[in-house]
Amino acid sequence: MDYSFMSRLWFEYIFMEIAFNVEALFTQSWYQLTPAFRSVLFLLLIWLMSYLLHYWFVVMKRIFLFVILTFVYLAILDTFTIYGAEMSIIRTFIISFIALGIANFMKEIDRESIRFTWIKRTPIWIIPLISIVLFSSLIGFAAPKFDPQWPDPVPFLKSTAENAGSSNSGSAVQKVGYGEDDTRLGGSFVQDYSPVFQAAVTDEHYWRIESKDVYTGKGWELSAEPDYVEQKDGTISLYDYDPEVVETTRHEAMIEFQGNTAIEKLIYPYGIKQVYAAQADYYLDGFSQAIQSRMDGEAVSLYSYTMSYDNPSFEINKLREQMGYEQSDFLERYTQLPESLPERVGQLAEEITASFDTTYEKARAIEGYFGRNGFTYQTTDVAVPDENEDYVDQFLFDTKVGYCDNYSTSMVVMLRSLDIPARWVKGFTSGEKIADDVSDTGDSFDVYEVTNSNAHSWVEVYFPEVGWVPFEPTQGFDNLSDFHTDVEENASAEQDDILEETPEMDEPEPPELPEDEEEAETAMAANDTDSTNFKWWHGLIAAVILAIAALLIYKTRFRWKTYLLLKKFNTNQDAKTYQDVYHHLMKVLNHYGFAKEPDQTLREFAKRVDDRFETNEMGQLTSHLELILYKSEMNDVKAKELTQLWKDLINRIMA
Repeated sequence: MDYSFMSRLWFEYIFMEIAFNVEALFTQSWYQLTPAFRSVLFLLLIWLMSYLLHYWFVVMKRIFLFVILTFVYLAILDTFTIYGAEMSIIRTFIISFIALGIANFMKEIDRESIRFTWIKRTPIWIIPLISIVLFSSLIGFAAPKFDPQWPDPVPFLKSTAENAGSSNSGSAVQKVGYGEDDTRLGGSFVQDYSPVFQAAVTDEHYWRIESKDVYTGKGWELSAEPDYVEQKDGTISLYDYDPEVVETTRHEAMIEFQGNTAIEKLIYPYGIKQVYAAQADYYLDGFSQAIQSRMDGEAVSLYSYTMSYDNPSFEINKLREQMGYEQSDFLERYTQLPESLPERVGQLAEEITASFDTTYEKARAIEGYFGRNGFTYQTTDVAVPDENEDYVDQFLFDTKVGYCDNYSTSMVVMLRSLDIPARWVKGFTSGEKIADDVSDTGDSFDVYEVTNSNAHSWVEVYFPEVGWVPFEPTQGFDNLSDFHTDVEENASAEQDDILEETPEMDEPEPPELPEDEEEAETAMAANDTDSTNFKWWHGLIAAVILAIAALLIYKTRFRWKTYLLLKKFNTNQDAKTYQDVYHHLMKVLNHYGFAKEPDQTLREFAKRVDDRFETNEMGQLTSHLELILYKSEMNDVKAKELTQLWKDLINRIMA
């Protein structure tokens, strides 16, 4: 305060504060409470808490209620904020149970009227208590645990809060799983592993929902209101690949939603042709390529449906034939960029693609740019662009930290700056396989479970005569679409060119031999036949021996490769060799049935491996890999330690 303590002006100020805040309390004008009054309330709260804690802990020796309230508080923080409270809960568990043990011990001492003066001087009695609590904590941490038994309420609560607060200016849209509003991208979110649907398919692929074409500098919008057109008899007029350009194979997929999931648009694979679901009609929006399911004219969320689709395989040489585009409304629409986009975004795109000529090569160059230039995939501590800041520019030049929306949006914008038509697509990745070879009417399917954490966005680039082709720029994710190179056709074409250029020549007739020489030649042919029979038997034996040796080498190939890489790493401890031994470790894990999922980052995969083998070796190896990717150097002492970690983990896996 500006007034002297206990002065007249000080008293006047205090009385004025009391009168004003009491009136605000009675009128329930909470936001008008002054900072001084709020500070007084805060001090009163601290005094009450201190008194209650002392009374219940020291006098009554009852702390169980406070333990429960602490766990509730941590659980709420962990659920509704980006704060991860796993270690806090474990720490609170240990401290609380030690406190409960002490409280019960003291109550027994008081009940039995035991007076041990050494208890206060030498509290050695607490050591068995701490040992038991720590042992129980370790068992609880390591023991197998049930999966969640109820649907997660967080997505519903978050969507309700977003809808209620959608008018707030300046706040980025926070999404858990699939969301409709993409006008404000950015910000952190908490992973949600509650299941959305299960899919029975023959192979994994993207699950598409819709695309958006207008980039605003902050997010994505549609250039026109949805115009849904009815698709008769469930036949979807969306994909019509030219069989001479794109190879396709006909498959079926069955989708069944889990829990309280409600998505009023179809989740479908590339090449969808037909949808089968009783009493439902389907409407296609040509702009976003979203397919809406309706009953009696009202949009509904289906519980399950079956689809047939022509899964495409894109021929790379056909894609490489594309060199440019003719001016048209289509090109203008899918190369749209805001006027506020900083020039350095386009300059970066030109720099990345300067040594490439074709559209496909430029797209692949931008797709691989992020993995080679220090970008990090993470869902926490992700920045939100300011009012005058561009979402892509911030990611490319300032933060270099984000998730799929950052990567996919940045690739689309850079492609458009090069006048290459591209669009932003959203849906789900393939999910996690939970069942193999499930038979249905003679066909075999794999069952995948797709959760909210599999919600994803990626990029589509337009190629004339081919159509929209998906690309995957996000670090840690693989492009689930199929690409191939027609090697036989190329080789045949080259051979035809050579034959056309080579002039035909008459074969020379063999010279006539004298009779004696003819007899000699006949004898030599007979000897050659005998020699051939002799070599055939020996060749067969040699082939069997080689086959057995090859089989043994193949069966033990990982052990041989491990031995050779270990010798190489001991003699040449550089960053390149470390990357080779790490990649070999990934192959060994994959061979022994512990493959990295497409939607997993290396850190998540490392944690999974360490949990499986009850170690922390994979985490240490992965952390060091991330360090040397940027510094390209290794410490000799650290290299010896890493060599032992790598060797120990390999032995665990192969045991």
